[in-house]
Amino acid sequence: QVQLAESGGGLVQPGGSGWLSCIASGSTQNINLMGWYRQAPGKQRESVATVDSYNAARYSDSVWGRFIVSRNKNIVTLRMNSLKPEDTAVYYCNANDGSQSYWGQGTRVTVSS
Repeated sequence: QVQLAESGGGLVQPGGSGWLSCIASGSTQNINLMGWYRQAPGKQRESVATVDSYNAARYSDSVWGRFIVSRNKNIVTLRMNSLKPEDTAVYYCNANDGSQSYWGQGTRVTVSS
């Protein structure tokens, strides 16, 4: 089993910056992909950014050029720049070991003035 502990988030003004961090613990030796997903009110959960064990990152079109995902072993961090109200959501950390997908409990990001 893998446990994911998230931190960061909160209230940010439009145009501001924020960060999220996630630490994986437990049976982490087979984790190959980590990343962030988000779910806005009334919408489905969507991928935001993922990074594999070779540090190759992928981003959704909606955050491309604004968010930066980085990974150091079992820690994945999301740096969010130029935040928009539509970035408001609960953000979930995800880790995948090839056979199972693990989720954090979620941390809320609210972009509002």
